[in-house]
Amino acid sequence: MSVTDPIADMLTVIRNAQHVRKEKVDFPASKIKESIIKLIKEQGFIVNYRRIEDGKQGVLRVYLRYAKNKEGVISGLKRVSTPGRRIYAERDSIPHVYGGTGMAILSTPKGILNDGQARRQGVGGEVLCYVW
Repeated sequence: MSVTDPIADMLTVIRNAQHVRKEKVDFPASKIKESIIKLIKEQGFIVNYRRIEDGKQGVLRVYLRYAKNKEGVISGLKRVSTPGRRIYAERDSIPHVYGGTGMAILSTPKGILNDGQARRQGVGGEVLCYVW
């Protein structure tokens, strides 16, 4: 099976795992996925993650975070730009996700950044996904 959009696949795996209240989830690693997961962790949406070497491309293990009522901290994950339809935002039009409670993740010339970092650095880029 070939996955044409590995980022969308990763978001779906996280969404589904959280729906059934799994503690952790694994998926094939890549630099861009690891950068996205790092930003999600910095914003407190997940507990932690680690890269596990398996002799091939490696595996990313993500530990999901739940609130006291056992609801997932991530209430939504949305892929914005897809391989068939790229979505870009200039530095002045970077979207605010749910009034700032969520975040947009962008691929910029300065690397993978969240919306706040991109605004501070004055760069736009491809809008990869929203997390709220």
